[in-house]
Amino acid sequence: MDEEGKRSWVFPKKPSGKYYEYRKYVSYVLLAFLFVSPFIKINGNQFLMFNVLERRFNIFGAVFWPQDFYLFVIAMLIGVVFILLFTVAFGRIFCGWICPQTIFMEMVFRRIEYWIEGDRGKQIRLEKQPWNSEKIRKKVLKWSIFFFISLLIANVFLAYLIGSDRLLLYIYEGPAVHFSTLISLLIFTGVFYFVFAWFREQVCVIACPYGRLQGVLLDNKSIVVAYDHKRGEKEKGRAKFKKNEDRSATGKGDCIDCFQCVQVCPTGIDIRNGTQLECINCTACIDACNQMMEAVDLPQGLIRYASEENIEKKAKFKFTPRLKGYTAVLFILVSILTGMLFLRSDVEANILRLPGQLYEHKEENIISNVYTYKLINKTNNAYGNIRFELASHKGTIETVKQQNIEVSGNALAEGTLFIEINRSALEDDKDVVEIEVYNNDQLIETTSTIFMGPRNYK
Repeated sequence: MDEEGKRSWVFPKKPSGKYYEYRKYVSYVLLAFLFVSPFIKINGNQFLMFNVLERRFNIFGAVFWPQDFYLFVIAMLIGVVFILLFTVAFGRIFCGWICPQTIFMEMVFRRIEYWIEGDRGKQIRLEKQPWNSEKIRKKVLKWSIFFFISLLIANVFLAYLIGSDRLLLYIYEGPAVHFSTLISLLIFTGVFYFVFAWFREQVCVIACPYGRLQGVLLDNKSIVVAYDHKRGEKEKGRAKFKKNEDRSATGKGDCIDCFQCVQVCPTGIDIRNGTQLECINCTACIDACNQMMEAVDLPQGLIRYASEENIEKKAKFKFTPRLKGYTAVLFILVSILTGMLFLRSDVEANILRLPGQLYEHKEENIISNVYTYKLINKTNNAYGNIRFELASHKGTIETVKQQNIEVSGNALAEGTLFIEINRSALEDDKDVVEIEVYNNDQLIETTSTIFMGPRNYK
């Protein structure tokens, strides 16, 4: 903010250095994964898909249905605990290295901006100059490319939501046939364009709640991007560099007050003021400071990955009881999820009494109840001869209309059936009956339901 409370536009200097090169490798691998995943197929299933409308989710080629929602709850808890553990240990490193907002902003949109408008100084001069032909040409070119990339990102996200095959079909058939989808696509494009062309670092500073968690999660043992104030300030504080000066003899700190760490910061903060909410641990200030230290023949590492305790007391990183607690919880949750995945059945059967229907008396003391059944096939294999058998009581199960029940791969089959049990085999007016589901002679699922009968029948 400026003195009037208005936004001060951030023009970060183009970073360079060891950490920036590492970040580029990580970012391009993650970007490739993001753009390719919807188009990879495993056994005919999309590698990753989150079809909220049809409530079907593909995770690494495995299909999950709404009935598997409990697995997502456990997986989300694992994700939360992992982020908590990682933040307590290494601060906001996720934001600087893995977060899609940072990757797209710093490795895609800003690099295009540097290519068209130049580095920090040229961008500031271009912003201040009047709207002449040069400024209009550069701005229009940049905004056009930004819009095209935003449209591409929106299409990729749509492929995750509705499936890549359907997306390609919509593109082939044209926008006139799928006008509502086009409107939704343009809305998402506008959102992405707004974020990356105007809102930018404000997402991390204002909108993202993760930065505010730092105040709760970080402690003096957490490793963050930190300025070594003891070395940088010393007795006399910061001072500009003077050639052939013995700074140790004068008591001046190693910080030469060059402001390179400030100019290169994508959120516009001064890391020398300590750990701040806006810092995303992107390491741009580390690279800039190391280059300056090398240029003035001073040791590198004035800004580095370190904890407050390391800077104050030279203490090494320790696996604290707090970290051990988070690790134990994470291990338990991962073990639970692994066990649930192994116990997850390939076919799920739901058999429920038909609402509003009472039981029926038949000849030879037979009690009959009518049910609806749903069979969800979670595999790619088709089941062609499914039958039901009573496991807990002697009786019969008869399906309506369908003699041979078939369920295609990753599909749903439903219908109606009658369960008939002799009155003498019933113990109460509401008996729990177990039902086994077979495909030919192979038992594929076991389920249970309520069987109603008359009171006081014995």
